[in-house]
Amino acid sequence: MLIVAVLLAEFLRFDLDTVLTTGTQITYTVLGVGIAAVWWIALQVDGATDVRVLGNGSLEYRRVVHASVMAFGIVAIISLLIGQDLSRGYLAIAFPTGLLGLIAGRKLLRNWLIRARRTGAMTTNVLVVGGPRSAKSIDGYLQRHPEAGFRVTGVWVPDEAEMGQRWLESPNRSLPILGSERSLHDAASITKAGAVIVTDTEHLGHAGLKELIWELQAFDIDLLVAPNVVDVSGARIQLSTVAQMPFLHVRKPSYEAAAAWPKTLFDKVGATLVLLAASPVMLLAALAIKMTSPGPVFFRQERIGMDGQPFSMLKFRSMRLGADAQLASLLAESGQVAGPLAKVSQDPRITPVGGLLRRLSIDELPQLINVLLGSMSLVGPRPQRQFEVDMYDEAAHRRLRVRPGMTGLWQVSGRSDLTWEDAIRLDTYYVENWSMTGDVTILWKTVRAVLGSDGAY
Repeated sequence: MLIVAVLLAEFLRFDLDTVLTTGTQITYTVLGVGIAAVWWIALQVDGATDVRVLGNGSLEYRRVVHASVMAFGIVAIISLLIGQDLSRGYLAIAFPTGLLGLIAGRKLLRNWLIRARRTGAMTTNVLVVGGPRSAKSIDGYLQRHPEAGFRVTGVWVPDEAEMGQRWLESPNRSLPILGSERSLHDAASITKAGAVIVTDTEHLGHAGLKELIWELQAFDIDLLVAPNVVDVSGARIQLSTVAQMPFLHVRKPSYEAAAAWPKTLFDKVGATLVLLAASPVMLLAALAIKMTSPGPVFFRQERIGMDGQPFSMLKFRSMRLGADAQLASLLAESGQVAGPLAKVSQDPRITPVGGLLRRLSIDELPQLINVLLGSMSLVGPRPQRQFEVDMYDEAAHRRLRVRPGMTGLWQVSGRSDLTWEDAIRLDTYYVENWSMTGDVTILWKTVRAVLGSDGAY
């Protein structure tokens, strides 16, 4: 990819084998190979090919970007030191092209890797060291996230004598529980482990953990220590050393940042641009609604916003008049009760035009006006009704610390198919770990979900 980028830059900017300056024998082809070599070394030095960051999380991409910027700086400094005036147009083509190519290539390979892992391939067996309860929790999480590439195959409790054959009943399978009568080597061999996850460290103690590290040096087995810090993004965690002891420093939740001016500016500018771009579609939608069914074009519903303040949320009307009064009976017919996330598949109240608007999520576009008015954000927890808010526990109330959004984390993590508990967990995770990068990622996933085959109902 790097070679392609530098040769493409030379082809677009010059003829091939063009010399840098008059009187020198160095051509841009030779220079390009040198730049690609420096760039490749920067990727290695920055750890962009470290197996621990490949295929999962955003760290891989951040390292690619950082290494590319570092390579650009190195090339600029070298050209200054040797007195060569490099073509700015050449560099302006080579580096963005190479960076985008690197990211696109890794994205394609990551998608392939995720598909392989979901079928059970490219997966590392894991031996959990600790108590059965924490092992069951880790196993459940890894089962829900096969793209991580880990599969728990057993549990080793080093301070508990083995009492016959014991099994941990985990979702979809049973895992063997091994006690102190088995050595670490035996436990790893029985479970065919390629990695060890230590969870309850009290089963080992400080000395035991150090001995475990020494013992694993003799085997080709990775060691991971679970800090039992859940639903906290990596950006909020920093490793600190106090009195020669490692600690995880967890920064406070980012409620204030999610309501600060950068996000507000992003919302206002983004909503204005989308509103201008989508205005022809919105006009056609309004005309279609007005011409095909009696009633107003817009549907207004009271929702609960930031700090529990009610506001009127706008949507294009997609149902017949009086549809709200029929909800309870329709839910009863389908065996449901009115509650959070209650949906009616093949809802007869939806008009033909409304069904199309919903599948394409065009019915949500009037909420751009709510964003401009300040009652909503482009990204955030979806605003809910008062009876749903009345069901919140203390943790769920945290989702009211920020402005509600047109789309959110749980909308791109399962659409209407998540449980109420999962939806609340994802929303509180978003609120406590907000970042601008996360907002952009959610918006991109929303576009993909809307344009996908499932749509929304």
